[in-house]
Amino acid sequence: MPQITLTLPDGSEKSFESGITGLDIAKSISEGLARKAIAVKLGEKILDLNRPLTADGAFRIITPSNEDLDALFVLRHSCAHVLAEAVCSLFPGTKLAYGPPVEDGFYYDLASPEPITHADFERIEKKMAEIIKEDRPFTRVEVSLEEALKRTEGDKYKRDNVERAVARGDSIFSFYVTGTVGAAPRGCPCDAAISPYDATPSWEDLCAGPHVPSTGKLKAFKVLSLAGAYWHGDQNSDQLTRVYGTCYADKAGLDAYLKFLEEAKKRDHRRIGQEMDLYHLEDHSPGMVFWHPHGTVLVNVLRDFVRKEITKRGYKEVITPEIVDKSLWVRSGHADKYDANMFKTLAGEREMAVKPMNCPCHIEIFNQGLKSWRDLPLRLSEFGKCHRNEPAGTMHGLMRVRGFVQDDAHIFCTEEQIASEVSDFCTLVKDLYKVFGFEKITVKFSTRPETRVGSDELWDKAEQALEEATKLAGLEYNLNPGEGAFYGPKLEFVLKDSLGRDWQCGTIQVDFNMPARLGAEYVGKDNQKHTPVMLHRAALGSLERFIGILTEEYAGDFPFWLAPMQVRVLPVSEKFSEYAEKVRKELVEADIRAEIDNSNEKVGYKIRQGELAKVPYLLVVGEKEVAANTVSVRKRKEGDLGQKSLEEFLGCVHTHIG
Repeated sequence: MPQITLTLPDGSEKSFESGITGLDIAKSISEGLARKAIAVKLGEKILDLNRPLTADGAFRIITPSNEDLDALFVLRHSCAHVLAEAVCSLFPGTKLAYGPPVEDGFYYDLASPEPITHADFERIEKKMAEIIKEDRPFTRVEVSLEEALKRTEGDKYKRDNVERAVARGDSIFSFYVTGTVGAAPRGCPCDAAISPYDATPSWEDLCAGPHVPSTGKLKAFKVLSLAGAYWHGDQNSDQLTRVYGTCYADKAGLDAYLKFLEEAKKRDHRRIGQEMDLYHLEDHSPGMVFWHPHGTVLVNVLRDFVRKEITKRGYKEVITPEIVDKSLWVRSGHADKYDANMFKTLAGEREMAVKPMNCPCHIEIFNQGLKSWRDLPLRLSEFGKCHRNEPAGTMHGLMRVRGFVQDDAHIFCTEEQIASEVSDFCTLVKDLYKVFGFEKITVKFSTRPETRVGSDELWDKAEQALEEATKLAGLEYNLNPGEGAFYGPKLEFVLKDSLGRDWQCGTIQVDFNMPARLGAEYVGKDNQKHTPVMLHRAALGSLERFIGILTEEYAGDFPFWLAPMQVRVLPVSEKFSEYAEKVRKELVEADIRAEIDNSNEKVGYKIRQGELAKVPYLLVVGEKEVAANTVSVRKRKEGDLGQKSLEEFLGCVHTHIG
């Protein structure tokens, strides 16, 4: 018999007969392990416990765990199938499209004959619990293309999945059946089928797998939410219902996640943004932010903070047009990749495009006048407004918008300067994030994508230069193969917030391609013309998105220096408004952002409103305060701090202005 060699988790190697299953190996170790096992991993591929193993490679047995991403992948994929069966049972005639596991859970896109609402969650979960209690086996059935077409006849979405698989070169197709299977499972994926050999109901779905051995392995699940989705993400295609859920190895893991969701809900930047009157979004301008006065203050404070920090580091700020002839984007290479996401307009008969990024415009500035090696590195920064026609279903508050401002910059340098410039940027990112309390930062090194511009020789040079820069910066990173920009490799800086969520914000990319495409040159020490290297970089990324992240990180309780409104003066009654205005003016002259609540409400109500608006300090002024030329100070979350002279108060707050 042919043999395979498996490398076990302890590093040892062991030979087995080809065709042995993971379950057989688990049983050879212990019956307890065999009962716990839900799948195996061979190399980088996760396989069903009963799949024959026919290749050498690293091997491990997967058991349920909330810390093992592979285990969660299998559990969630299987739970998505159970959800699909439950929905099909409750809503006969439902057509299934696609149901993958995703980070923190799973979803299933489907078309149901009647709308599914949140009110249906309880009965969907009840039906799922019934299926799980029956502990039905997941059985993989491999069929030919002819049989796959027969099984998906009349099912638009599954038939399309088969045809797409054929286009990828697949010739064997798999269906997963839950329940007892006779010679072959039968029935539409949305109908219960009865095996001719057993009375146990079975149900099938076209799927590549893997799955747990049986439904009883699913111990803790929850249906979470609904959303709209388009088939293949195409807005011109069918609109589907996306049902989200999650699954964990045990109840403790599920409970912890549900608690996390509750906390995240309290911190939702969309709700807090409305309570604090920061911004709003309109249906007639989807994905474009309407910043209110307090929100505009927040944008400007953040922008001024970054501007101050990068100016100290030698950046020169520029402003470039928002609408540029489309030919520039063709020459830069952006049109090939971003054409569908670019907003276009006409100036007479001239086709123009609203800029989706700033880089070609910065090269246009570089190209004005002859540059020398003495001018390099040249660091051009811009808080440039960009627009991208993101799909409607992907937009989410401030986190994904169509119009945004980046703290963008492009560094034109020589090859010898790449390492030091990238290293300096890494320091800048860490320094900026630390101010906001983000000290847990991970870095991804993204290498050449499949679709790219430029020769392999240039890409080799760019990736090697970026690697050398990480060594100079003392930077540890995780490799992210194939995820670089179309013009160069990049480093992505991922911060972790107080809820443990990851946010990719900063990025720097090494580009040997675009400057040459747009004719950028400088005169070197040898008096010859050379093409500069271009480093694309953003520290915070989109200011809109970063403000969304900060809003959720602080739950709206921004640090004093960043708070949109730092002080609100509360006159006890109208007759103290003149004194309140005097206090406000003195605060403004001292560079404190202050306003007055002159509403015709009692002071208790004004205090509650100030707390809801998350104003750091409330200054109550009434008869006693006027007489003593003082203010009564209330600090958010600390309450009454007593009467203080304005000088005392200013001395206190100026100690924590960043």
